[in-house]
Amino acid sequence: GWCPLSPAGAQTTQLLVEPPWTPAVLWDNVTLTCQGSGPPNATTWHMGRRRWWLEGVDHFFVTVTGTYKCHRPGTGLSPAVSVVNATAVLQVPARALLEGDTVTLRCRS
Repeated sequence: GWCPLSPAGAQTTQLLVEPPWTPAVLWDNVTLTCQGSGPPNATTWHMGRRRWWLEGVDHFFVTVTGTYKCHRPGTGLSPAVSVVNATAVLQVPARALLEGDTVTLRCRS
């Protein structure tokens, strides 16, 4: 399922990653979805330090490695999500983690 990268209930823009593991890996068929206040067609996307060409959609399938953020007019800029192209990766759930939480790790190649 979808998993926010910031705490539930926060009044911020959230960038959701599917499948819900971090770091996200390109060969995992990653989809990013931007959630926040304001109309979905007002979403703008950023890749690295620049505003990206993709505008007006609230989700997309990632085909290029990089660091992504999205902006919604009512809640601002989201935290960053990195999509890497690694041959082996140690992943954790893409959700807010608190001290003392039990965490499942995935080692994949």
